Amino acid sequence: MEPIKRVVLAILACSSPFVYAETPFTPLEPLSAELELGIISTSGNTESAALKGKATIKQDFPNWKNKYLLDTLYKKSKSEGEDDTKTTAQKIFLSAQSDYKLNSENSSVFVYGSYTGDRFSGYEYQNTLSVGYSGRLLSDDDYFLDYSLGPGYSFSKTDKGEDDNNAIVHIELQYDYTINSMATFQQFFSSEVALQEDKNSRSKSETSISVKLRKDLSMKAAYSITHNSDVPNSKKNTDATTSVIFAYNF
Repeated sequence: MEPIKRVVLAILACSSPFVYAETPFTPLEPLSAELELGIISTSGNTESAALKGKATIKQDFPNWKNKYLLDTLYKKSKSEGEDDTKTTAQKIFLSAQSDYKLNSENSSVFVYGSYTGDRFSGYEYQNTLSVGYSGRLLSDDDYFLDYSLGPGYSFSKTDKGEDDNNAIVHIELQYDYTINSMATFQQFFSSEVALQEDKNSRSKSETSISVKLRKDLSMKAAYSITHNSDVPNSKKNTDATTSVIFAYNF
């Protein structure tokens, strides 16, 4: 994985010149990443194949910490009696958060941005920008609970070309619990709460358990939910995904 790591470092160096202008490459070394990949195939009355991938990249410096996330899902299905295979899910989520550390431990101010493209949600795209404060509510040797909170702005476009822009409050919670040396439980929740009652609020949740197969390889079972309070006609408010995937850490 060393060549992959070098490529990732080079990309991050080019994308963050405002932080690392004086020494653009060497300070990027305090980097950790988790790459997840799962393939699900079914046959019988309904034939389907799904590919789920996720990449989480983190950097931790004396004054800054950064987090980059890519999450994708692609699924094709064909029912009995049908000749053509149809795409039934096509999603991509990108986010980046940069935190400037304050004097107190585990507290910082952040800038956050995200992009969501979901072909079957009724939206062409959903984007978010926010700023705020991050901190740690609880911590012990086996667990911690982190949060981020701040105002922001959401700008979206439906498949019909209608703009949906509104002010929001961005909320994020991350709970990690180490069950033992081989297993970890994680609960993630985020919400972009619209300040106007008739505007869309969007929330995401992922509950997962990871079991180590070796030092750098794990098997992960996860249940993810995405909820939009206001969706275009004939679309459902909630999407859920259950997955069992492999995760590689470096």
